[in-house]
Amino acid sequence: MATLWQKGYRVNEIVQRFTVGEDYLLDRRLVRCDCAGSLAHAKMLASVGLLSNEELEQLAHGLARIVEIDLKDGFTISDTDEDCHTAIENWLTEHHAEAGKRIHTGRSRNDQVLTALRLYTRAKLAEVCEAAIEAAGTLLSFAERHRDTPMPGRTHLQTAMPSSVGLWAASFAESLLDDLQLLLNAYDLVDQSPLGAAASYGVPLPLDREYSAELLGFSRVQNNVLYVNNSRGKIESVALDAAEGAVATVSKLACDLMLFSLPEFGYFDLPQEMCTGSSIMPQKKNPDALELTRARASVLAGLSAQLKNVIRNLPSGYNRDFQETKQPLLQGLDIAASCLEVMGLTMQSVQVNQENLSKACTPEIFATDEAFALVQKGVPFREAYRQVASSLDDVVAVDPVAALKLRTASGTPGNLGLPAAEARLEAIEGELQERVRRADGAIERLFGHAVSLL
Repeated sequence: MATLWQKGYRVNEIVQRFTVGEDYLLDRRLVRCDCAGSLAHAKMLASVGLLSNEELEQLAHGLARIVEIDLKDGFTISDTDEDCHTAIENWLTEHHAEAGKRIHTGRSRNDQVLTALRLYTRAKLAEVCEAAIEAAGTLLSFAERHRDTPMPGRTHLQTAMPSSVGLWAASFAESLLDDLQLLLNAYDLVDQSPLGAAASYGVPLPLDREYSAELLGFSRVQNNVLYVNNSRGKIESVALDAAEGAVATVSKLACDLMLFSLPEFGYFDLPQEMCTGSSIMPQKKNPDALELTRARASVLAGLSAQLKNVIRNLPSGYNRDFQETKQPLLQGLDIAASCLEVMGLTMQSVQVNQENLSKACTPEIFATDEAFALVQKGVPFREAYRQVASSLDDVVAVDPVAALKLRTASGTPGNLGLPAAEARLEAIEGELQERVRRADGAIERLFGHAVSLL
């Protein structure tokens, strides 16, 4: 079988291996996405008279068959194919010769690759969002259960002021809500169709880009055909940056859980089923999942930087450099989905040691409260601060729960504002579900039955 660009000569084998790289391996994830893009393109070609109904029927049957093969055993892509796009077209040409030769009409591998990547990224971002929503919901429920459980607040890791487990957990939930907003924004950027842009300059054929976009469930066409190619890597980097933000949130959560579950603190007990053991020390319960979450947050940050560095300072139009953006995108989105899932599962089973938390609220933690008690008696704050600082040994511990209830301003331990956060989470979940229903419904109508693109 020939490459899509075959012109009657052979490339040096070393150059062939160098240029193909691992694309043929990475593209095993994109087979169904490319079949969807190809089927939409074929239906659009038929609608404008560039394919006969019989040719469309053959191509639709062939593409559906490739999807079946991929779902059952995995569609074979060899290094000589270069990528899934060549392998699919070669299969179609082998089984439906004339129709297979026509499938690429009006299309470049540039917009073909981008279409498959957009479909995959759109579905994967939805998966990342769903994991973040689940984790945020778990944290909000955890915060509600422990809204009045005292916990030392810390700055510089030193005890600072009275806080609560509820405030601690809700802080991560609200961070994920912000992350989810960015993830939805990234989803919306991904959710535009590049199909029909060809090699950056369109083609002299009456292509109906709006129709193919509709068939694939894209919310809109990416209008300027040169920008379509110029945006490759850029939009992927936005997706990775948004995913990185969510993973950074749960990485900080993982650090806190590891610290506060140490015997020296004893605030939390980690779920046994989320920990591993030592090969030599029988007593060990290692927080490996938390440690790997922390490490993979750094890996994801590196992948995001790697992707942006590939596209930095490229001239307009397609450049083969873009091939090197695929691996960091696919790997980074995998990391994000798995880290969020693991942290959500962990928080479902974390045990809170209320006695240890209460004991940790030692007298010095109430020093600032004592200063503000003087302020309420009319003493200027700076003077009150100095009075308390000069007699710290005289600071008396008070009931930490009572101290929490004195904090009534919005978002403070005595007024967490959880209903507002829960309403925001519900709204974000509704927005995501609307997007996913539109996308999944379009793909189902395209194939005539439900097809998972991941």
